[in-house]
Amino acid sequence: MSTASISTTPSTGKVVPKREPKPGLILATIVTCQLMLVLDATIVNIALPKIQTSLKFSDANLSWVLNAYTLAFGGLLLLGGRAGDILGRRRMFVSGVILFTVASFIGGLAVDSTMLLASRALQGVGAAMAGPSMLALIITTFPEGAPRVKAMSLFTAVSSAGGSVGLLLGGMLTTWGSWRLVMYINVPIGAVAAIAAARLLNESPRVQGKFDIPGAITSVTGMGSLVYGFINASEHGWSNPTTIGVFVAAVVLLSSFVFIESRVDFPVFPLRLLRDSTRARSYGSYVLLVGAMFSMFFFLPQFMQEVLAYSPMKAGLAFLPLTATLFAVSRFIPKLLPRFGPRPLIVTGTALIAGALFWLSQVSIHTGFVTGLLAPFLMFGLGGGIAFSPIALNIMNGLAPRDSGAGSGLMQACQQIGGALGIAVLVTIFTSSKKGSHDPNPAVNFTHGLGTGLTVGAGIAVAVCLISLTLKPKPAAPSAGPAPVLE
Repeated sequence: MSTASISTTPSTGKVVPKREPKPGLILATIVTCQLMLVLDATIVNIALPKIQTSLKFSDANLSWVLNAYTLAFGGLLLLGGRAGDILGRRRMFVSGVILFTVASFIGGLAVDSTMLLASRALQGVGAAMAGPSMLALIITTFPEGAPRVKAMSLFTAVSSAGGSVGLLLGGMLTTWGSWRLVMYINVPIGAVAAIAAARLLNESPRVQGKFDIPGAITSVTGMGSLVYGFINASEHGWSNPTTIGVFVAAVVLLSSFVFIESRVDFPVFPLRLLRDSTRARSYGSYVLLVGAMFSMFFFLPQFMQEVLAYSPMKAGLAFLPLTATLFAVSRFIPKLLPRFGPRPLIVTGTALIAGALFWLSQVSIHTGFVTGLLAPFLMFGLGGGIAFSPIALNIMNGLAPRDSGAGSGLMQACQQIGGALGIAVLVTIFTSSKKGSHDPNPAVNFTHGLGTGLTVGAGIAVAVCLISLTLKPKPAAPSAGPAPVLE
């Protein structure tokens, strides 16, 4: 089996002095970049009508403004994570941020649909290079215990709330300016973040090994096929021949990937990481919970604009209480986790998310924001702030430094797969339910489909809650001591 060697020894004998670590500034840089990558998945949503008019997209091709980014990002995450382990996480992170920033600038200059779609795919490549290295850099910068819990709590809060921030920011930019601003806004942020990362971060020790070329090919094509399958299913249905063919290809390619990874010395993703039952269940929980979360971020903005006649900016502002609550609650996780352990927090948080989604499923065409939406939004923010950080820590804690890039790559891949899966499944259910409602008022039919989709989303959150009950309980630790070791 052919592999390409990667030298792990500097070509010169010079000793590169290490920078004095500045954890606060490092975390601020990483979190800012994560927010930029996460909100980019939703900030474009509200700008789509203006993009379609400006660049003359057809209805069929317009969705690829979103899909091009998702497909490149999701397909390359596993490879991006392992490349950081082998080539150096600082190098991958800075290179990815620069590529993402340049692609954003090109997208803002787009004169036709092809140029914009190419820039969106290039953004996805940059995100896949930078994304996995962020988590790995947190793991290597902040020691296990209270410092890491605080850093991960902030990181996961940004990851969870970034979608709603994107809706708000997209509404503001498209209302006050041009759709091109949703691309240009990344340029100054990315430039400052790349410079800060280059100055603040020390290069991580490189894993001695070789690139697993067959594993890399099957992971990229397999993950890409899986994400594309979900995208195509949401647009053309599960029985569409292309959907079926792509899913079959994904099964074959990912099965080949697992077979290859079990037999090479330096795999793209070490399968031994899944032997830990708690970590394996946490990966699965992350996929499902992100899928449930997307049921709200996908349907509610449409409901607000199409049924309640909100402007794009007002729809974005409506998510502000949810975002603020999620961020506020996440700040208490470093105190709660050592005291209670992860299981009670995950169970409580997912139960709150399920309750919020079910509450939202009861909306009608007469629902007001204060009377019908505000309370479940706050409930969702409370649940998300409690649940996401412990799940992420269950995944990342205990990883050897040489595997932190691969482990974080799969975690972010789970986020992309969960979002694509959630939209594909719930859009199918929404469409079927909407067609089954024969009210002469289209708004009533839309709301009926929305209720069904959110009910299923609540059921997915309940499933995560039940999975969480199977986790081993952790003994409470003194609040002044280190955080408990998570399995």
